[in-house]
Amino acid sequence: MSNFRPIDRDMDYLLPPSVNEWLPERHLARFVVEVVDGLDLSAMSRNYRGSGSAPYHPSVLVGLLVYGYASGVFSSRQLEQATYDSVAFRFVASNQHPDHDTIASFRRRFLPRIEALFVEVLQVAREMGLLKLGTIGLDGTKIHADASRHSALSWDHANRIEAQLKAEVAELMARAEATDRADVPDGMSIPDELARREERRARIADAKAVIEARAAERHARDKAAYDAKVAERDAKAARTGRKPRGRPPVPPVEGPLPGDQVNLTDAESRIMPVAGGGFEQCYNAQAAVAADSLLVVAVDVSQAPNDKQQLAPMLDRIAALPDDLGRPDALLADAGYFSEANVEACAKAGIDPLIAPGRDAHHPGLDERFAPAPPEPEDPTPLDAMLHRLKTPEGRALYARRKHTPEPVFGIIKSVLGFRQFSLRGLAGARGEWSLITMAWNVKRMFNLTQAAA
Repeated sequence: MSNFRPIDRDMDYLLPPSVNEWLPERHLARFVVEVVDGLDLSAMSRNYRGSGSAPYHPSVLVGLLVYGYASGVFSSRQLEQATYDSVAFRFVASNQHPDHDTIASFRRRFLPRIEALFVEVLQVAREMGLLKLGTIGLDGTKIHADASRHSALSWDHANRIEAQLKAEVAELMARAEATDRADVPDGMSIPDELARREERRARIADAKAVIEARAAERHARDKAAYDAKVAERDAKAARTGRKPRGRPPVPPVEGPLPGDQVNLTDAESRIMPVAGGGFEQCYNAQAAVAADSLLVVAVDVSQAPNDKQQLAPMLDRIAALPDDLGRPDALLADAGYFSEANVEACAKAGIDPLIAPGRDAHHPGLDERFAPAPPEPEDPTPLDAMLHRLKTPEGRALYARRKHTPEPVFGIIKSVLGFRQFSLRGLAGARGEWSLITMAWNVKRMFNLTQAAA
């Protein structure tokens, strides 16, 4: 007699099976369905027709996307397959199987609406008592674009290829006009060769136009900064009657530089330095995270590798949140965001900033760690007040929470869920997908918080 359990893959069910009975009561998939069912999907329902006789309800497709991104499944083909292979995905999809084209087109079409759902999820968290803004941490992370840096074309290289193609076209035209067909190698079709080169020349011309437009924008921006510096030096010279010290500002160079480049796959992405060294084709994804709950409260995606210019736009996004979510009272950010203008912007928004003016030593001495707070400056500027607060024990303890706020969220999204590359191209697509992955993170975090409190 066998000690093993019997194997019978042909066993019939006495009653029709229910996916509801196959899923544990406390499961992320159930929580996702509950949250999505509470969102306002009326705009999607009115505008979505899908394909075929009866389209899938938007709640099914939104639920699939949210649960998929919260589970580390981002590909539309993998999402489709999961509706067959996974009980949890079957439950979310109501035992239906949207094909990958339907999922992909729905995601692409309704990205702007998905960004609005991000705020609705925050309101759900607030109603559940899980979200309090209070102290927030701001940081950015580089996410790979759906493009390779090897697909980038520089201005200098574009001009060399353009000259080469022009010479090859002239040679092909000369061969076409020659009466001696012996000059044409076997297998060569001059019309096909000309068509291929003309197509490449058109693509290079488009790429050069983009580079030239970016160079013009850069020159206008740098010229304004140059004129301001010159005016400041002239005013100082007139005020003091002496020539200002230091080298005069250098006027910006007009036109494209040899190293200016554009990516032929995703022209809106940029080459950026990445952690660990090297450069990749990326976008700079920003997130403001509530320190008490680790819920992401505001997001943005930028083409600039530097974080310094991202603080003001993120303050605008935080200010645009509904009033019932409250307002943060403190903002923590690393040295990449430090500037006097950023400190003043936070003060103007009614938020106390704690932005490191530089990198701190990893192992400060005892005297430095336990030094008493210096005397508070009289009539301080916002910058003076912040620098003083950073030297107080309370300020140091509060700023120490920064590493435990946005960085764990980025680490889980990128290393645990595996979201390291956007699936959609273009800045608008990257912004929408970043809203989707952070919204999925928020739903998953809300589920974990409720389970911990149960």
